[in-house]
Amino acid sequence: MTDELFLPFDEHPERSQRRRHAVDGNRGRNGKKKKKKKKRGGGRTFLALFLSLLLLGGLAGGVYLGYDKLMGFFTTPDYETAASSAEVTVEIKEGSNGTDMAKVLKANDVIKSEQAFIEAWDADPKNAQKIQPGVYKLRVQLSAVDAMKMLLDTANRITNGITITEGLSTFKIYKLLSEKLEIPLAEFKAAAKDPIKLGVPDWWFKREDGKKESRSLEGFLFPDTYEFPPNVTAESALKMMVARFLDVTGDLNYADKAAELNISPYQALIVASLAQAEAGNADDLGKVARVSYNRVFSDKAVQEIGTCRCLQFDVTVNYSREIAGKDPKPSSGLTQAELTDPKNPYNRNAKGLPPTPINNPGQHALEAAADPPKGDWLYFVAIDKQGHSAFSSTHSQFCRDNDKAVQAGVLKQSSC
Repeated sequence: MTDELFLPFDEHPERSQRRRHAVDGNRGRNGKKKKKKKKRGGGRTFLALFLSLLLLGGLAGGVYLGYDKLMGFFTTPDYETAASSAEVTVEIKEGSNGTDMAKVLKANDVIKSEQAFIEAWDADPKNAQKIQPGVYKLRVQLSAVDAMKMLLDTANRITNGITITEGLSTFKIYKLLSEKLEIPLAEFKAAAKDPIKLGVPDWWFKREDGKKESRSLEGFLFPDTYEFPPNVTAESALKMMVARFLDVTGDLNYADKAAELNISPYQALIVASLAQAEAGNADDLGKVARVSYNRVFSDKAVQEIGTCRCLQFDVTVNYSREIAGKDPKPSSGLTQAELTDPKNPYNRNAKGLPPTPINNPGQHALEAAADPPKGDWLYFVAIDKQGHSAFSSTHSQFCRDNDKAVQAGVLKQSSC
C-alpha cells in the first residue's frame, strides 16, 4: 500500500469526492461559479520531500555511526605514538611475562590497552623474551609496538647494579649496600633482626643436631648482581636478596638433597658457607664440604682426631670477630687463646657445626654442600699458589702434604 504522504492531493479518492461536492456548493443561485482564491498545494509537497530527505539522511548517518562503533569492537585500542615528551618510570619485576608487563604499562598510561601490548608481544616473541627486569624511563601514550621497542632499548633502563660476591658476610654486605645505595647502615642492621619478615621461612632454621636455633640472616643473602629500584629501602633490598636465595635453593631441590644426607637444609647451608670460606677454588668446594661432614658426623673422625667431633677451622673464629665488630685476622695472627676460647661458640674446638653460617655462599658452594663427592677425607691443605688443596684421610699424609705446601712457597712452615 502506498504511503499517503506520497499521493498527490487530487489523486486521493476521498478528497476528490469532497472536492466535487465543494464545486457544486460554490455555484450561486444563478448557476454561476463563485469567485474564490486558488489554493496552492506546492508547500505541502515540498515539506514532504524535505522530511523524507531528512529521514533518509538520519538513517544513513545512524548506519555509519553504528558501523564505526561496531568496527571499534573488532579493533584493539592502541595509541598512535605522539611527539609527547612526558615521561614515566616503570618497574618490570623479576619473572614478569607479557601479560604482567601489559598491566604495568597500562596502569602508567604508556599503552592504551593491555591487549595491544599482548598482540605486539605475540607478533615478535623472540625479541619480547629479551626484555629484562628492572626500572625503565618510558614515554606516555605510546603505541604498543613502540612501548616494546623502548623496553628493549637498554638506554631506557635505569641501572643501579650492585654486585655481591660469594663469601661476603652480612656485615660486609650491609656496609657495601649502605655506601652504594646511600642508606644508613643502621637501617640494614635493624631490618636484618627479623629474617622471617624478610621472607625466610621459619622451617629453614630447624636443625637435626640438637643445637639451639639461631635466627640469623647470615647465609640467606644470595650473591648476585642486583638492579635495585630508585626508591629501594634497606628492607626491600634485603627482601630481594632473600627471594633470590629461595629461588636458587628451590631450583636445586636443596631441602630434599639435605634430607638424603640426614641433615636439615640449615646445616647444609652452614657447610656451604664453610666450603665457600675454606676452598681455594671451585674445584675443591665439594671435597671441603665432605671434610666438614666427615669431621662432625663420621666415626672415623673420632678415631683419627678425637672425640670432640669438631671442625677445627680458623674461619669460624674470624667470623666471631666480625660479630664483635672486629676485623678478621690471618690464621697466623690468631692467638691460641682466641682460637680455643671456650666461651666462644665459634671457637675451632667447638663441638659440631657452628651456630650459624659464617658467610653467604654462592650457587656452586650450595651445590657442593647439598651433593658432596664421596670420600673419607679429614684433612686438607693448599699446595699451590692457585689455591688447589691436597686432601687426605690420615694425619701422616696431611703432614706430607704440608711439606709440599712449604716447598711450593704456600706455607712458611709445616703445621705438623
